[in-house]
Amino acid sequence: MTVHAAPAPAPPIPAPPTGCPLHAAATGSADAVDLVDPGVYSEGDPHPAWRHLRSLGTLTRHQVDDERWFWNIVRFDDADRVLRDTTTFTSERGTMLDLLGLDDPASGKQLAATDPPRHTEMQGRLKKALAIKAVDRQREMIRDLVTPLIEPLGDGGTFDFAQAMLALPMSVTGTMMGLPTTDWGWLNRLTTVCIAADDAEYQDAGGRDATLKAAHRDLFAYFQDLVRYRRNHLADDLLSVLISTQFEGRHMAPDEIVANCYSLLLGANVTTPHAPNFVMAEFIESGVLQDWAAHPEADATGLEESLRWASPVNHFLRYATRDVEIRNTRIEAGDAVVVWLGSANRDDEVFPGGSEFDIRRKPNKHLAFGIGPHYCIGHSVARVTLRTLYQELFTRFEDFQPAGTPERLRSNFVSGYKHIPITARRARGGDGRAGKAT
Repeated sequence: MTVHAAPAPAPPIPAPPTGCPLHAAATGSADAVDLVDPGVYSEGDPHPAWRHLRSLGTLTRHQVDDERWFWNIVRFDDADRVLRDTTTFTSERGTMLDLLGLDDPASGKQLAATDPPRHTEMQGRLKKALAIKAVDRQREMIRDLVTPLIEPLGDGGTFDFAQAMLALPMSVTGTMMGLPTTDWGWLNRLTTVCIAADDAEYQDAGGRDATLKAAHRDLFAYFQDLVRYRRNHLADDLLSVLISTQFEGRHMAPDEIVANCYSLLLGANVTTPHAPNFVMAEFIESGVLQDWAAHPEADATGLEESLRWASPVNHFLRYATRDVEIRNTRIEAGDAVVVWLGSANRDDEVFPGGSEFDIRRKPNKHLAFGIGPHYCIGHSVARVTLRTLYQELFTRFEDFQPAGTPERLRSNFVSGYKHIPITARRARGGDGRAGKAT
């Protein structure tokens, strides 16, 4: 559940005027691939281009248009350095490419767009509420939310696994935030629009920008109304934690609470669905699922490998606050840098055989949740949810088979799938691994 800043209304970053992103990515030519183009991720494969960029001894500069550009950060060590060093590389101007060249309106109000020491104080109570001990107490609640979503898989018909997974984080986070269940489906669609506005399936008749603007307006209005009501009806949930949080000697202002509600919900919908989606879409016919099901002792390492492989959050944007040198390249104060997490997590110098999926990989200190002060505040929720999902999936069902062609989300921010049609059979005696420790 990675926390991200709210994008401001802004013109979309233009796609390349000519050329096919699928062909460009396949050539491995860094100059031919526009890594900003969402089509590279929905119809192509960025990994050959990233692999080429990692082989260079310097950073490369990516020109977006006549005025906007950024440095590509593709190696693990460089990504780790940029994300840890919040003094040199700030998040306060925005963390997503949609904000390139603009200033984030959530700066100073939202965790993702606030650097230490303010960030550290702001996240204190929320971080405690989302710590593993607190989340562990809700394990059975999470299991009770997971099992109904996957139960139809055993009915004998075609099951859209990706759609079930896209609903999963909304169920878990919606419960933890105290959001009415009747709103979950609507909220899930709005947050998907916010992370994949370029995907035509999630656009209204007005097109990308109008749909995105409406989604932001509806989400912020929804949380404004909910916060206004909940102030007088506090409960044991994350929204009440935000409302009652004090920092800098005061309670959070309403706009700060709303911005962080948006961020929590958006973050949950980014990371959690796509690790299992990648496993199902890419390894259903490889023997990986059978191997994993037969060896539950690999649950923990398999979970981490699925996160490394998927790298659901595709990039983080940062700005240099001072002149600095990385990989024989001078970065000047004010320059934008983009950390490509999917590239860093396949760096062979850190992950031997990084282009291979290994459920027993260890160590596996991937960057799927980021690193440093902005390390995903909801990582424990995501890990417990995914561990529970894999446990239930592999004990309740078997003989997973593709039933159609998987479809990717069209987004340069989220690396994920939106449709994965499959079939499966109920496992004999498969009633889940209830109570198994994580």
